[in-house]
Amino acid sequence: MSVITIPEVLRKKLGDDGAEALVRIINDADSSSRKDLATKSDLESAKADIIKWVAAMLVAQAALIAGMFRLLGLVK
Repeated sequence: MSVITIPEVLRKKLGDDGAEALVRIINDADSSSRKDLATKSDLESAKADIIKWVAAMLVAQAALIAGMFRLLGLVK
């Protein structure tokens, strides 16, 4: 957890209670935003899935092109 220091000028304007409330808001926002971040294992899993899908699409595309060539009579 990071340490947040409120400058004296801001602390005078907000007061002690306001400064503490501001620190709590920043800390809560920081911890809740980290829940949405991807981890290294999430990225590795996504990378593996993308590679599988790209390989499958390459095979399907090659089969489609070969079928079209054969249908058009370009290849016997």
